[in-house]
Amino acid sequence: MRSSNPVFSRRGFSRDNGYAGFNATQQPQAGNPYAGGPQTANPYATNPYAQTQGAPPAAPPQAGRMTMDDVVARTAMTVGLVVATATVAWITDLSLGLALGAMLIAFVLGMVQAFKRKASPPLILAYAAFEGLFLGAISNYVDSYIANGAAMQAVLGTMAVFAAVLFMYKARIIRVTRRFYRFVMAAAIGFILLMGINLLFAVFGGGDGLGFRSGGLGIMFGIIGIVLGAAFLALDFKQVEDGIAYGAPREESWLAAFGLTLTLVWIYLEFLRLIAILQSSD
Repeated sequence: MRSSNPVFSRRGFSRDNGYAGFNATQQPQAGNPYAGGPQTANPYATNPYAQTQGAPPAAPPQAGRMTMDDVVARTAMTVGLVVATATVAWITDLSLGLALGAMLIAFVLGMVQAFKRKASPPLILAYAAFEGLFLGAISNYVDSYIANGAAMQAVLGTMAVFAAVLFMYKARIIRVTRRFYRFVMAAAIGFILLMGINLLFAVFGGGDGLGFRSGGLGIMFGIIGIVLGAAFLALDFKQVEDGIAYGAPREESWLAAFGLTLTLVWIYLEFLRLIAILQSSD
């Protein structure tokens, strides 16, 4: 099974075991399928979600393997760059035309990275920079003309969702199982299809299409989008945890950072849209 994030599903974090996960490091024990070291076949090599609960078996650390510090540092760099360029776009009052161009460039860069066999830090950072320009411009527009204070509320909402999901994942309140994965993927596919149909009706029929992004339906689908984003975060956390436990190479931390950034951008945009709908209907 693969993660919902295209950067994770492209390669996966199920390499030979070599680094400990979130739990304390322990020596391989008898009966541990990883006790034979890197030469031992990994029973979960094609399915990082094969375990239905708990963290994967830990293994002794090795040099060149991904660690939690690596993931945190890379994620801080990518998200920090998004925030920095968004601030520039806000301060300079970047036009919506240029913002649309930045969004298209970010989309292309993101797709290129998603289909690359290896992580490309310059490509990932370039994606973050252009994504930030788009977010800053669209946030400035919404905050200035539609819903005053919406950007800050969306930032706080995104931070709250991230903290809540991380807490529930660490406390094992959220358990990423095969059933959880299938449910989230089915819901995400249905959500994206409906939004695509709504966009087509809006383009060819004018107005807001089928009304999925305004009024009561818009509020409902905005909440669904945020919940799906939270579920994606749980899948991302599981993938990172498995990557560390299975001894993924250190450069995979860039893919982890890229995937987490994609999910956080999703959640932020859904919050921004939802807040705009709520305030415009007052």
